[in-house]
Amino acid sequence: MTGIEAGLIALAVLFVLLALRIPIGVAMLVVGIGGYAAIAGWKPLLAYLNSAAVDRFSSYTLSIVPLFLLMGHFATKAGMSRALFRAAGVWVGHRPGGLAMAAIGGCAGFGAIAGSSLATAATMAQVALPEMRKFGYAGSLATGTLAAGGTLGILIPPSIVLVIYAILTEQNIAKLFMAAFVPGILAAVGYMVAVAVYVRFKPEAGPVAERADRGEKLRSMVEVWPVALVFLLVIGGIYGGIFTPTEAAAVGAFATLVFAVWKGGMRLDGLIDCLAQTAVSTAMIFLIILGADLLNVFLALTRMPQMAAEAIGASGLPPFLILSLILVAYLLLGCVMDSLSMILLTIPIFFPIVMGLDFGLTPEETAIWFGILALVVVEVGLITPPIGLNLYIINSMARDVPMSQTIRGVLPFLASDIVRVVLLVAFPAISLGLMRWLS
Repeated sequence: MTGIEAGLIALAVLFVLLALRIPIGVAMLVVGIGGYAAIAGWKPLLAYLNSAAVDRFSSYTLSIVPLFLLMGHFATKAGMSRALFRAAGVWVGHRPGGLAMAAIGGCAGFGAIAGSSLATAATMAQVALPEMRKFGYAGSLATGTLAAGGTLGILIPPSIVLVIYAILTEQNIAKLFMAAFVPGILAAVGYMVAVAVYVRFKPEAGPVAERADRGEKLRSMVEVWPVALVFLLVIGGIYGGIFTPTEAAAVGAFATLVFAVWKGGMRLDGLIDCLAQTAVSTAMIFLIILGADLLNVFLALTRMPQMAAEAIGASGLPPFLILSLILVAYLLLGCVMDSLSMILLTIPIFFPIVMGLDFGLTPEETAIWFGILALVVVEVGLITPPIGLNLYIINSMARDVPMSQTIRGVLPFLASDIVRVVLLVAFPAISLGLMRWLS
C-alpha cells in the first residue's frame, strides 16, 4: 500500500467516524494511532505517545488559548455585549434596519474580546433578539443577522483560531492579527450594507426604533469605554511592543475581571463558573490539538501531503485555480465542522500545497494571506445552508422562527461574503497592507 492510499483510507475512516457523531478530537486520535501503528509499529507509537502530550502542551504560546477564553467569559459577566449593542442601537437604531446593524456592530466589538464565533453569536442573540422582537423585526432578518454577525467573532483579532494557525505554520501571531484586522472590518461593513439593501426592498422587515438624543449618545459611549480600553490594552500592547501576545491575553483577562467585579456582574459563584467553563473549553481544544498532532504525524509518515504538493505543483494548473479549489473545499467542510477542527485537520495537507505555489508574494506573506483566506471561508461555512452551525445555534434560541426563514435571512450576508472572498483573493494587499506598513 502506497502512502497516498494509506492517507486516503485514513481520511475516509475519519469522515465515517465524524458521520457517526464521534467527537473530532477522539476521531483524529483513533485514526492517528491506528495509522501510526500500522506503518511504524506499536513500539514507536508508544515511544511517541510517551512525550507527545507534554511536548505539545508545555508550549508557552499555547497558554494564550485559556487566557483569551477566560477573557471572553469575564466580558460576558461584565455585561460588555449588552453595552455594545445598546451603544450601537443608540447611534443607528433610528435608521431602517438600524437594530440589525447595531447587532452586527455589537458582534464585531464583542468578537474583539471573545475570539469565538459560536460564543459571539450565542451571547449577542441573548441581548439583541428581544430588542428586535420588541420593534417588530422580521424573524428572518433578526436570526440571519445574528448568525452572520457571529462569524465576526474569530476574524476580528484577537482570535484563538489564528493563534492555533500561527502555531501550526510557525508564523508570527502579531502579524496574523494585523492581517486579519482590515478583512474583519470589511466583513462588518459588508454585513451592514447587506442589511441596508435588504430593508430597502423590504422596509417592513426592519422598522426604525426611536431616535436617541445627544445625551443618550454620550452616555452610551461612556458605557462602552471598558471594551475600548481592553481592546487597546491587548492589541495596542502587542503592536506597541509592550506585551507578547500571551502577556497581552493575561492583561486582557485581568482587566475584564476587574470590570466584571466593578460592574457588579461577578461574584464568587460567577468566577467559579467562568473558570469551569474555561477549563472545559480548553480541555476540548487541547484534545483536538492532540488528536490533530497524532493524525499529522501519521500523514507525515505516509508523505501524503508532500506528494500531493509535488503532484499539484507539477500539474501546470494556475495557482489561483488551485487556491480557489482549496477554498471551495474549506467552504463545504466548514458546513459540518467548527473552524478550529477544520484548521487543525486540513492545514497539514493544504499548507504545503499553497506554499509550493507562486503568487508573487514572499513565503511569509503567502502563509499569512492563506491563513486569513482559510479562516474567512471556514467562517462562511458556518452560515451556509442547510447545515451551517451558526444557523442552528441562533435558531435554537429563536424557536418561534422556522429554519427556512433563518436560511432566507442569511442569504444577503452570504452574497456579501462571496464578494469579500473574491476581493481578498484578487487583492492580497487588503490583508497584507497593514502588516507591511506596521512591520
